[in-house]
Amino acid sequence: MCVRGVAYCMTDEPKSPDGPDEFPTDAELPEETVTVDDISPFTVDDDDFEDIDEFAAAEWKNETTADERIRTVINGTTILKSAGDIADIALVSETKARATLNKLAEEGIVSSQQTDSGKLYARDPEWHLLKQIRQLAGSETLVDQIQRVKQEIAAYNAKYDATDPAELLVSDTELDQDELDDVSHWRTAERELGHLRAAYRFKEAKETAATVTEPGDERTGDQTTTSAGNQPPLQ
Repeated sequence: MCVRGVAYCMTDEPKSPDGPDEFPTDAELPEETVTVDDISPFTVDDDDFEDIDEFAAAEWKNETTADERIRTVINGTTILKSAGDIADIALVSETKARATLNKLAEEGIVSSQQTDSGKLYARDPEWHLLKQIRQLAGSETLVDQIQRVKQEIAAYNAKYDATDPAELLVSDTELDQDELDDVSHWRTAERELGHLRAAYRFKEAKETAATVTEPGDERTGDQTTTSAGNQPPLQ
């Protein structure tokens, strides 16, 4: 967010709950009192647009690069789409979209499929899953999240006296809408638990690999105890 006519701008970095670490100097502060009317959260003039969608598109285009927009669109694309379709959403030319998508496909981030009507693209599901697992592995509350989801699943087990949602679906019991909603949430919880457990094992593997003695290292094998050994076992 920037103040019109003032060089000092607030950044998008997360703020400390105790306030900013750095403050503007006297030279950076405006000489006149700033009012709400002087503050604009946008980088384009909203007076130039009558349609809110056109304004949002212009703001997005002004604040991002073409590659960033293409990556944003493809990260949310689970169904194969053409380069032209992705270009329209990302506000870039089809040529630019195709070049970037082909590069991302070479990097394994995007999956592509050649069809009679041309090449189609979507995010690579394996790459997207690994990205999620890496992000989860970096969470300081990973074990707490695992325990929370396990408790949620245990509650469904007890409520319906079933080991999994599939058992409930194939039973002779006629399910009402609330029960069907529970089945959906139960499935989501089981999928989440699978991802969390994979993240835990990934974190353990990283910590183990970081302590392996390299060839020529003066340390002995007895000194390669992993910090993961201090964590509670994964159930």
